[in-house]
Amino acid sequence: MTAEVHAPTLLRVMTHDSFAISADLVKQFETEHQAKIEFIKAGDAGAALNKALFTADNPLADVLFGVDNTFLTRALEHPLFEPYDSPALANIPPQFRLDSGNSALPVDYGDVCINYDKSYFQQVGLPIPTRFSDLTKAEYAGLLVVENPASSSPGMAFLLSTIAAYGPEGYLDFWQALRDNGVVVVNDWETAYYTNFSASSGRGPQAMVVSYGTSPAAEVIYASQPVTESPTASVVSENMCFRQVEFIGILRGTQERQLAEQFVDFMLSQPVQEDIPLQMFMFPVLSTASIPDVFVQNVQIPEQPASIDSELVERNREKWLQDWTEVMLK
Repeated sequence: MTAEVHAPTLLRVMTHDSFAISADLVKQFETEHQAKIEFIKAGDAGAALNKALFTADNPLADVLFGVDNTFLTRALEHPLFEPYDSPALANIPPQFRLDSGNSALPVDYGDVCINYDKSYFQQVGLPIPTRFSDLTKAEYAGLLVVENPASSSPGMAFLLSTIAAYGPEGYLDFWQALRDNGVVVVNDWETAYYTNFSASSGRGPQAMVVSYGTSPAAEVIYASQPVTESPTASVVSENMCFRQVEFIGILRGTQERQLAEQFVDFMLSQPVQEDIPLQMFMFPVLSTASIPDVFVQNVQIPEQPASIDSELVERNREKWLQDWTEVMLK
């Protein structure tokens, strides 16, 4: 008798648009579990969460990846996920495990910081700013480009870092001072980094940009000519970076619970965690995962990133955005 051949089990995984994983790892999972993974890209993290919430009674996917700590409360309040105590959690440091019920499990993290053009500051002899208040000084006039937080994830992260620093009562005064000092606001990270930033291919007029803490490593990896040192670096002074943690969760009502659990375990496994830095330019949360040398040599990790309660963000996000818009764009 010949062995019966079963069709692969379909697992639908909804992600944000920046999700990436090596194809050979996906293939390995599919072979091992006799599965077929369908990745559903659903916009940025906020848009993906909204789509999952809107379709919660008739879910489009079995698993959702990419909810970050600024949206976590919204995901947990509904509730959107089914709890899962993955064995891999034993090797994940507690600072990343923000959901005590294990409905949303941490996968990776990264910092949004101000990146600067090293050669510009060396040539003009200007000190690197070490506090937000430095950015309002005359010598830094017109040197910073930021993203609109209403349309950009790093823009929102940077806004939250200023709220953490100055409080909900004081952050608008800081932003008014930034505006008075010539800060440039653009709609998205691509424009800010590749058009406005002086160290990028666009050779723009701003020597500082709100970007990711891993951007200096990307400058080395994607350099048109090999370089041994990144032309950029990050300002990682106390509370000047905002740490994003991304989570994965099994969507409530999935018909493929066992396979969904296996996929969560897969995302927290050593091979995938070590794949994340060069695929998504984030850091793995698994304590035993190794980090690529290009990250070790070129990425500055803030010892004390800004922190703000996710429930406070959820309650005030729209008001903060509206008030910021009134100050900066009207």
